This record gives sequence, structure tokens and C-alpha cells, in this order.
Amino acid sequence: MSRPTEKTLPEFVPRFWRDDRLPFIEARYLADGRRVSYDRHAHKLFSIGAIIAGESSFMHGDDDYRVAAGSVVIINPGCVHACNPLEDLPWAYCMLYVDAEWLADLQGMSVQAFQGYATAVSNDQVLFEGLLDLYQILIADDAELLHKQGSVIQYFSEVQKRLQAATPELPVENGRLKLAADFINMHCTQDLSLDDISAQAGLSASYLFRAFKKQYGMTPHAYLINRRVQFAQERLKNGATIAEAALDAGFADQAHFQRVFKRMLAATPGQYLA
Repeated sequence: MSRPTEKTLPEFVPRFWRDDRLPFIEARYLADGRRVSYDRHAHKLFSIGAIIAGESSFMHGDDDYRVAAGSVVIINPGCVHACNPLEDLPWAYCMLYVDAEWLADLQGMSVQAFQGYATAVSNDQVLFEGLLDLYQILIADDAELLHKQGSVIQYFSEVQKRLQAATPELPVENGRLKLAADFINMHCTQDLSLDDISAQAGLSASYLFRAFKKQYGMTPHAYLINRRVQFAQERLKNGATIAEAALDAGFADQAHFQRVFKRMLAATPGQYLA
């Protein structure tokens, strides 16, 4: 089974790939995940990953899986998840993170939002091998931009074709809870109280707390911290220093930001920028 290769780094250090010419996609590769520890978190981006070696646990929403080499994990935007080592067993993975609006356009939904997939774990070898092949093309310095663009479209068209049939009717989100989530999204860099959020949603604070956690898989505070990390990621990608990103995202200090960032992404801000 082929393993992605890139610049020389210790195997336990994650390797990130980004290209300003392809702003809708980024990648992450880790050769030895035994030191990895994720808190429950969610992404704005759609995520798909290949387990290249070993085994790991995979928490996806309310479900727990044991995934092994050859497995593909599929994570819709906003889905709470975590992937962690099992009993110090070695494991390696490659992940792709894709803008949901870009995928919605690929799905042919120019008006509607991205339609998520029901499948959380797949053993489809076409998707598995295709993901690793795409990663090799993306990180190749000598691959032309047009080749990279076409390869991304080709792979995610295959994802859509193979996972589309498994997509169920998604549940309707509580409109008031969405108001609360939208308020947190818009004001995530500020010091918010439960009363601030519940007032915007027109719900009591106690009901909001219980219902929000059930709907989004996180408490309002955990959702707020998760959004701050996402905000800081965007600032880092756009050239901000780590100190600037921490301050702009609403963290009390850089040390706190570093700790939270590593808990959420199993990488330091410096490793993310490398």
C-alpha cells in the first residue's frame, strides 16, 4: 500500500499542504499518529480521509468506529468528530478538507447548500486509492495547475457518484437554534454569555443549552471555542502571525490559543503554518 511522501519531517509531525491557486482545498498527512489526541471538534469544511496504516478510533456524531488501513472516513461540515490512537497501535492517515460551497457547485446545487453524505466510513478502494493519488498530485511541485484542478474535480465527482445513493433526507434544523448558531458564528471573537445567545434565539437559557448540545453535538461554549479556532485558521492562512491570530480570534493570550488549537487540530499553529 503506497504512502504519501513529502518534505522530511519527524513521522509524528503533521504535514500540511495549501496552494493559494487552489483556495478551496487543503491537505494534511501524518505518518505516525500514536501521539495524536483530538478533542471533539467540527470543521466548516467537508473532510475526507484515508487510513493508510494501522488502526484508530473514529467518533462521528453519536457513533463510534474502529477504522483500519484501507478505510475512508467522510465528515460533513459541522459534524462533531474525533479520531484517536488505539492502545498505542501505529496508524497513519491522509486528509483532504474542501470548501462546502465549492462542493455544492460540483453537486449541481447552485441555489441549495451542500448536501451532506450519510456514509461515515467506507471501504471503497476506488475512493481510497483515488484520495492518495490526488494527494500525490497536489503536493507535486512539477504538476501543472490545470492538472491539479482537473484531478480535484475528477476525484470529487467520483465521491459524489459513489456516495450520493447513500444520502438520506437530512433532518430539518430547529430555526431558533440556527439563529443561536449563526449569532455565535458572527460574534465568535467576542465574549458572549448564554443570555446573549438565548436572547437572539428567543429561547430560555436552560432550554437553549440542552437543545443546542443535542442539535450540534457541542455546548454553546464548545461551539464558540471551535469557531474561534476556525477563525484563527483563516487568519493564519491569510498571513497573520500566531500572536495576531490569537488576539483577533478572541483568545485571552497566545499560550491559551496554542493549547486550544493543538487540542482541536492535533497540531500546533506553527506546524499548521509550516
